Amino acid sequence: MTVRLGVTGATGRMGRDVLATARERADCEVVVAVNRDPDEEAVAGVAIESAPEFGPLLDERDPDAVIDFTGPSSAVEYADACANAGVAFVTGTTGFDEDERARLREASERVPVLHAPNFARGVQALVNVVGDAVRQLPGYDVELVEAHHARKRDAPSGTANRLLEEIEASGEFAGRTHGREGDRPREAGEIGVHALRAGDVTGEHEVRIAGNHEEVRLAHRAEDRGVFAAGAVDAAVWIAGRTPGRYDFAEVIA
Repeated sequence: MTVRLGVTGATGRMGRDVLATARERADCEVVVAVNRDPDEEAVAGVAIESAPEFGPLLDERDPDAVIDFTGPSSAVEYADACANAGVAFVTGTTGFDEDERARLREASERVPVLHAPNFARGVQALVNVVGDAVRQLPGYDVELVEAHHARKRDAPSGTANRLLEEIEASGEFAGRTHGREGDRPREAGEIGVHALRAGDVTGEHEVRIAGNHEEVRLAHRAEDRGVFAAGAVDAAVWIAGRTPGRYDFAEVIA
């Protein structure tokens, strides 16, 4: 079966990579691609259309799933439109506030929704093991450092927050400390969090667990955005036709 895809933010950095990735695959085809200000007629051979026409285009083109890498406010609008049209929704957008997360949950009551802060398979492997490492090293200090390109808006990154959730669920911690300045020796039980923004860094995440005169480092570095595009397309192909609900990228690669 060939899965019919829609892509939002089609002329953005990730949108372009998603379109290029989908073009190389035999198990899917892009039937609609939109951008809020379509300044190009086509990307990777796919016509780019206006985002305000997204709802009618869903009805006309009948995609099986939509892939979204935009911004929080636009992503929930696209999710609402997909819910109205009965189309599965996959998003790698990060930085949602609680109201926006609630709208994603509402959409998942009508269609399958998969939200992942990172679609790299290696990151999922890191998420899977970091909790075990913290549990096996009780009392050790934990620090997380992440780096992204200068234009990334949310800090810490969505991936960093996902790793922090696993860490916090695996031990007794007093809270997060974001950066340090002045007379700030490390306090017991805190998790240090440091977000770097520079140049064109694709994405780096490192968890350091230190104590007892030893240090464990768990790290992932993405060398090209194509790895995220490939994972997002995998997720869209996997989720197409599933029942409404919230899904996780871990299920895609299980």
